[in-house]
Amino acid sequence: MIRFRCAGWSLLLLLGALVSNGAHAQQPVTQEGSSAAQAVKPMLEPQAIDLLKATSSRLAAARTMRFTATTYYENPSLSGQPLVYTTRSEVLLQRPDKLRVITPVDGPATEYYYDGKMFAALSPAENLVAITEAPPTIDAVLEEAYQNAAIYFPFTDMIVADPYKDIAEGLVLAFYIGKSDVVGGVTTDMLAYESDGTFIQLWIGADDKLPRMARAVYLNDPAQLRHQVVFSGWQLDVDVPADAFTSQKIAGAARIPFARPDSGITGPEASPEAQGESGKPGEEVR
Repeated sequence: MIRFRCAGWSLLLLLGALVSNGAHAQQPVTQEGSSAAQAVKPMLEPQAIDLLKATSSRLAAARTMRFTATTYYENPSLSGQPLVYTTRSEVLLQRPDKLRVITPVDGPATEYYYDGKMFAALSPAENLVAITEAPPTIDAVLEEAYQNAAIYFPFTDMIVADPYKDIAEGLVLAFYIGKSDVVGGVTTDMLAYESDGTFIQLWIGADDKLPRMARAVYLNDPAQLRHQVVFSGWQLDVDVPADAFTSQKIAGAARIPFARPDSGITGPEASPEAQGESGKPGEEVR
């Protein structure tokens, strides 16, 4: 499962919430001062596993997919208390090798385009673009974008080829919580699971098996900051225009190197052309 904390304005995958014990009720504090929930042994409830597999199968089977991901993530304030920030991404993909992510608000506007051959990261307000040759699948380009440029999307686990396979690799806990009629305006099944050091609470549409909301906390985060993604506007297997995975704005934007935000390369003056380099694909980024 791809779950990294990314540098710069590129957001992380942010999923999860609070858990309880197998009865899914708040646990009393023992005389020793620790919650009885801490004594609960790892478990993988079949009902929770079946739900994870069902939503994974629904997403993996979609030829095309369009949805909106609204992310809420906490960062410490000057006083140490967490502040909540938000961002919204419009996502369009076509399996196995096309992806578009447009994030107009909040924070710096960004646009990402992957057409199966090239991956472009565009900052429209600054009129800057980084372009690199890309591998032939969405999964591979997500991995390469993170490794080479610290680009990460908070909905990555929902768009890989086999979501359950990625989750199962680090799965140590999964249990069913119950139903809700609040999230997403539909009846959802709630479950919680822990995978790769992240504790996640997930709301899945009871009828369509599509994810509606996910909340998470990184277990090794001392501040225990919580993060949330709300999924809306699901459209599966819709027709997608052939030119949907590129933009005319790319041609008119100034090129910058394809590099991690912490590399110290931040402006067009650091581009391969400005440095007299060859500007080979793979050496450029934002």
